[in-house]
Amino acid sequence: MANSNSAGKRLRKAIATEHPLQMVGAINAYCAILAQHAGFKALYLSGAGVANASHGLPDLGLTTIENVLEDIRRVSTATDLPLLVDADTGFADPTETVERFVAAGAAGLHIEDQVEQKRCGHRPNKQLVSTEEMIGRISAAVAGRSDPNFIIMARTDAFAVEGMESALERIQRYLAAGADMIFPEALTQLDHYRQITSVIDAPVLANITEFGNTPLLTVEELASADVAIALYPLTAFRAMSAAAQETYTKLRSQGTQKSLLDKMQSREELYQHLDYNRYEQQVDDELDDDK
Repeated sequence: MANSNSAGKRLRKAIATEHPLQMVGAINAYCAILAQHAGFKALYLSGAGVANASHGLPDLGLTTIENVLEDIRRVSTATDLPLLVDADTGFADPTETVERFVAAGAAGLHIEDQVEQKRCGHRPNKQLVSTEEMIGRISAAVAGRSDPNFIIMARTDAFAVEGMESALERIQRYLAAGADMIFPEALTQLDHYRQITSVIDAPVLANITEFGNTPLLTVEELASADVAIALYPLTAFRAMSAAAQETYTKLRSQGTQKSLLDKMQSREELYQHLDYNRYEQQVDDELDDDK
């Protein structure tokens, strides 16, 4: 019997409540806390985020399931927001991947139809596996689902490689194989989303990533196309990285951080987000008890 308050159930509720659901990437636990305090209702763990931020590697399938699980545990325990996770091509065994993602606290995952030597969905020269092989990945993922509310989302890169007709055919077959939701990657027009949502009866995710092939569509535009989830996988990470680069450059060139203070989160703001005073009081109480 499914946990009545499972992460998967919370994510399904969020998708049903907010149209479209704004889902933001969190590369670490503190980012998850900041996103929750900003009012977001769901989080995302990007494969590129794990590779880039946690391991300093490009997003070319170089990280392992253990790397992803470590970040799932950190992010999913920092808040009660449900977490959707990028599972790339499913790793070696999609059944085991789902089992381990559920145990780590994820609410769902997406699995894609690229070959194992995958690359970013907005880069050229992507290669796809056959529809039958992808159906095998989906079926294996469904078999590992101990919680029926855990979301199995199928990502397809077919639009950029084979065109819309092939993408639609693959999407229909992925849903028939047991996928709950669809992630069509690297679409280039709002009308492309309309074409998909008009012929399927399942939630569709739009990846609104910066500097890619998809325009930066607004939530109003996405709602008009009946898109269920608006994903911003690395928006905060890119902003953080630019800020860090500027900070290091100025600190090195100026020999002081004085000119950067007005751009920093203050110690007090950090403490507020972390509920620092409550934790400190617990430490003080324990010290008093030991006296």
